[in-house]
Amino acid sequence: MADELAGQGFIVVAHDLLSGFGPNGGGTSAFPSQNAATQAVSALDANAVLSDLDAAADWAKTILAANGKIAVVGFCWRGGKSFAFAAHRKDISADFVFYGTPPADVSPITAPVYGFYAGNDARITATVPATVTAMKTAGEKYEPVTYDGAGHGFMRAGEDPTITVHGNKTACEQGFSRLITLLKAMN
Repeated sequence: MADELAGQGFIVVAHDLLSGFGPNGGGTSAFPSQNAATQAVSALDANAVLSDLDAAADWAKTILAANGKIAVVGFCWRGGKSFAFAAHRKDISADFVFYGTPPADVSPITAPVYGFYAGNDARITATVPATVTAMKTAGEKYEPVTYDGAGHGFMRAGEDPTITVHGNKTACEQGFSRLITLLKAMN
């Protein structure tokens, strides 16, 4: 995804939150399996994650070719962390949450939040109505879109050439198009 966004002309910082936590001090790629990496990332301390994201955002602001705006994009567990980061950091220009859950308190959020959810993902998508209410109560912009026929992880599953769930492909294409349109509107 980072490469695809960079291919659209955006500066992308794809921070490996497992950097230094993998076997022999490595990152995500040092884990023996995707399952092992998933377990490790799920066990990360929430405050350490925010600190790492702060460092990445601070560094990104020093990139001379950048326009000074920070957009955060997260998928699944990282979608929830991007939502939490928007509540944590006031200089975020936009937050794009792909099938991620909201933080317990959305009132500190000042950036618009755009949600991308799957119609066949009841565990996550069930959080959307309460989040709409909470964000409205907090006076913050939240625009969720639910893609019918798609399942959790549709951005990755939708790119699979052997795809069997056609809703994932449609959601992937529509979600990516929406993301690019919203990012370009930030300039």
